Amino acid sequence: MKILPEHQDIAQFIQAFRLELHRFPELSNQEFETTARIKAALNEQQIRILDLPLATGLVAELGDPHSPHLVVLRSDIDALPIDEQSGVDYVSQNPGVMHACGHDFHASAALGAAILLKKIEHQLPGRVRVLFQAAEEVFEGAPALLATGALNDAAVIFGIHNDPTLPVGVLGSKAGALTAGVDRFDISIAGTGSHAARPHDGKDPIIILGQVIGAVQTLLSRNVPSDHNAVVSITQVHSGSTWNVIPDSAFLEGTVRTFNQQTRELIERRLRQLLKGIGDAFDAKITLNWLAGPPSVVNDAEWVDFALEQAPAAGFEARVVEASPIGEDFAFYQQQIPGAFVMVGSGGPYALHHPAFRVDDKALFPTADYLHRLAVSALEKLQ
Repeated sequence: MKILPEHQDIAQFIQAFRLELHRFPELSNQEFETTARIKAALNEQQIRILDLPLATGLVAELGDPHSPHLVVLRSDIDALPIDEQSGVDYVSQNPGVMHACGHDFHASAALGAAILLKKIEHQLPGRVRVLFQAAEEVFEGAPALLATGALNDAAVIFGIHNDPTLPVGVLGSKAGALTAGVDRFDISIAGTGSHAARPHDGKDPIIILGQVIGAVQTLLSRNVPSDHNAVVSITQVHSGSTWNVIPDSAFLEGTVRTFNQQTRELIERRLRQLLKGIGDAFDAKITLNWLAGPPSVVNDAEWVDFALEQAPAAGFEARVVEASPIGEDFAFYQQQIPGAFVMVGSGGPYALHHPAFRVDDKALFPTADYLHRLAVSALEKLQ
C-alpha cells in the first residue's frame, strides 16, 4: 500500500492528527476539544464547515454547494470509558478514557479524505459532506445529526469501521445485514425479604431470579428458527447483601443482538410473556425495562457492491465478510438513505473495546484515499 510522493505530506499530517486525538480522547457527547481540533484542521485546509445546531461533532462540505447530487462520508469521534493498557507511546492522557474502538482512526481517515477532495474540489460533479459524528458509542449521534436536516437530500451514504479481525490491506462488507440490532434490558424482581431460616415468611427473589435466568435461555432455543442468528446474554445479576437474610429484591441486566426486525420484536414479546408468567406463578412483581438501541446495519446491495469495486484502486483487497453482532448507529442513517458500511482491516491483535486495543497506521492513508475515491466515483455514478 504505497503512498505516492505527492501524498506524503497529507499522510504525515493525518498520522500526527490521529496520535493527537488518541492522546486526548473524550467520551460521548463530551467531545468538545475533539470537535475543536477537527474544526481547526478543516479551517487550516480552507474546507467549508456547515453551521448546524450540534453541541459536538460537525459536518464539512466540499464541491458545488448548489449541486443536487450529494454523497455523504461518515466517521465518528467519541471514545470509551476504559483505562488504556495498549503500551503505545501516545497513550491516552485522560485517565479512564480511551480510543478503544478506533474512532480516532476513523476521524483522521475522514479528514484525509476531505483534504484530498479539497484538492480537486472544482472538478467534483456534485457535493460531498463529511460527517465527524459524536456519540456513536451511546447510539445518540446519528439521530442528532439526522435531526439537523443536513442529510435530507443525500443520495447515498458510506461509512467505515476498522476491524482488527481483518489484516491491513483488506476491506470487507456484504449486502444485507452487516451488524446486529442492539437492545438492552434490565429486569427488577420485587419479592418479600425474610430471615434465611424462615423462607416461608417471604417471597424469595433469588429463587425467582433463577427461574428467570433459565427461562431467558429458551428465548432463542425454543422460539427463534435455527437459521436466524441472534444472541441473548445476561451480563449482571445482583441480589442480597449478607449470608443470613433473604433479600426483598433482585436485579439483572443483559443484551439482545438480532439481525432482522421480526426476530427482534419476537424476543421482546416472548420475554415479556415469560416474565409475566413467572411473576404470576411466584406472586411477585417483575418489571422489564427494554432499552431499544440501533437496528441492524443493512447494506444496500447495489451500493455495497459498488463500494467494494472501488477497493483495488486504493490498494485494498475486497472481501465479502460475515455479519457481526456488534452494534453501530450508522443503521439510523440507512433507515432514510441508501448506503454501505465497510470494514477496514486494522490488523489486531486485540479486539475492539479491549484496553490493549490498537490500530495499525499503515491502513490510515489508504483508507483516506479509498474514501475520497469512493466519493468521487459515487458522484460520477449519480450523473
